[in-house]
Amino acid sequence: MGLHPETLKGLQVLALSPAGLDAYEQILLRLVKALTQQSLPAVLGISGAQGTGKSTLAQLLVAELIQRGIRCAAVSLDDYYLAASERQHLACSVHPLLAQRGVPGTHAIQRAISDAKQVLVGQAVALPVFDKALDDRLADKPKAQLQLLIVEGWCLGLSAQSEAALALPVNSLEAEEDAAGLWRQYVNQQLAGAYQQYFSLIKPLIWLKAPSWDSICQWRARQEQQLWQQRGKGMTDTQLARFMLPFQRLTEASWQQLPERAAFTIELNYQQQTLLID
Repeated sequence: MGLHPETLKGLQVLALSPAGLDAYEQILLRLVKALTQQSLPAVLGISGAQGTGKSTLAQLLVAELIQRGIRCAAVSLDDYYLAASERQHLACSVHPLLAQRGVPGTHAIQRAISDAKQVLVGQAVALPVFDKALDDRLADKPKAQLQLLIVEGWCLGLSAQSEAALALPVNSLEAEEDAAGLWRQYVNQQLAGAYQQYFSLIKPLIWLKAPSWDSICQWRARQEQQLWQQRGKGMTDTQLARFMLPFQRLTEASWQQLPERAAFTIELNYQQQTLLID
């Protein structure tokens, strides 16, 4: 059984090469086959750095699975971000770097845990929506009873690092703005706590594996260029380079941690094209 015509339309929008289109279609078919055999209800995770195509994959899977009679929806870990005012409180009480959304500790993780548990016991759930332009939460989506919730996020499946790993700064931001390591320690403590409880509810886990940190930064820069074209505003190159630095430590840790934790690994080349799936 091939993909539904509506899913194929969604694939066409990606403007892939014929070979890339065929590779992506085969990946979707393999994932859909596994998910239709999955015990339901379930919470599926898609982990991957910025620009790896997490939301695209989530949307295509939702479209195809709905056509196959599975009640499902997607939510991003980003939709659980704390509002700017809440992060500002953390910035004042813990560390200034927590004003920027992104790292563990800047999400309403207990809400995420509650939503996942509701899905797993068959209860209706109202999923959150976060507007990055407003840097604030919007009204929740209408309640729905789901058989499958697809969660996508850049740090899904990662675990806390050792004290030795935390001691050495990985970039200029950590060396200059977190010289004492307080921000790193806080993020690590959050990751070791409730985030692990959340990740334990997510099975299976799909990992979109980027080839390098440099490629991720280049992909994110392309996204920012698109925002400039669409909205006439965005971050400068300097601002974007600074914005990316808080994500570097855990993104680089993913290459060590996720190979053995992900049920499926989708490798991307430097052109963001899928290479294989394990």
